[in-house]
Amino acid sequence: MEDRRVVGEVRRGDDAEAFDELRPLLFTIAYEMLGSAADAEDVLQDSYLRWRETDPETVENTRGYLTQIVTRQSLNRLRSLRRRREDYMGAWLPEPIRMEHDASHDVLLAESVSMAMLLVLETLGPTERAVFVLSEVFGHSLVEVAGMIGKSDTTVRQIAHRAREHVRARRKRFQPDSDTSRAVISQFVRAADTGDVQTLMDVLAPDVVQISDGGGKVHAALRPISGAAQVANFLIRLARTSMADMRAEFGIFNALPAVLLRSADGRLDSVLMVELTNDRITTLYAVRNPDKLHSTDTVRTLRRDGDHR
Repeated sequence: MEDRRVVGEVRRGDDAEAFDELRPLLFTIAYEMLGSAADAEDVLQDSYLRWRETDPETVENTRGYLTQIVTRQSLNRLRSLRRRREDYMGAWLPEPIRMEHDASHDVLLAESVSMAMLLVLETLGPTERAVFVLSEVFGHSLVEVAGMIGKSDTTVRQIAHRAREHVRARRKRFQPDSDTSRAVISQFVRAADTGDVQTLMDVLAPDVVQISDGGGKVHAALRPISGAAQVANFLIRLARTSMADMRAEFGIFNALPAVLLRSADGRLDSVLMVELTNDRITTLYAVRNPDKLHSTDTVRTLRRDGDHR
């Protein structure tokens, strides 16, 4: 006999299937709202439980309804996260997510999950962030967004204008991963490993910045390091001491080429994401906080679209 659940007097057997079809989209929304894969997964779990309690006959558009649930759950979670991040030790970086190698074909999606954009979104208030993400990245009308977050159309238009201006003033140029950028990064890794200062200086932009996130749990620079000479010296000292026996691997994280550093016993020590402009390294994002490295082997499927039901 077919196994079907009953909610009230409504029989339903495809609630899990509908949710799973939209999971990549819903995860992407939650992650862009929170900057944390672990918290995004928690939001999806809570949202699924709410979805199971919903009478499906009252839902005209599954995608819109689930987007609303995930958005509101993310807003609640973000407000509590922001209070914790105020007390974070050292620089805070988003939790890195491993992406498929062909994910950068959607340039808007790739840019929206890049480290630079997530750090800009972090400077928005929770509601501003929700309005910007839903309208600018996922293409919802401001009328739809107003319904999703429970505010008037006029208020949402004002919030959207402020958020767009804020992001535009801070947005950095985004350069998708390419074969050339990977060649530059290979040269960079060899130079850091061998202590070749001149080659490092050749691949680093003059105003390069290194940001390290240790979360107070492992050694990391508490403040960003700026300038090619300063960054080069820091990397060489690091390579000679704590990184001396590390093995380097390559991957794609947050639509950026990345170097993964593992100890001799295979433990992941760091994910170093590399941002380039015109084939020069402009920013290095080093995530070392072990709490942010648990799911780095999981390849995330991200989407900006979903089934309309």
